[in-house]
Amino acid sequence: MIVLIWAGTAISAVGLTGLLLCIRTVTKAKKKAENDDALRDAIKRVLPLNLGSLFLSALGLMTVVVGIILEP
Repeated sequence: MIVLIWAGTAISAVGLTGLLLCIRTVTKAKKKAENDDALRDAIKRVLPLNLGSLFLSALGLMTVVVGIILEP
């Protein structure tokens, strides 16, 4: 079951990378935004990536927990 642990770690790392990318994108948009509408548009574009990254992180952590539980 060590494979599950390492696979879950990799999945969580991908999700964490996506979350960091979302943070960086929104921070840049905040600095460049001329008005609230421009910032809202930028956040709307990042939202699917953010939700997908959160899903991958949670899925990876669940995989790690299952791997730890099944480890003899």
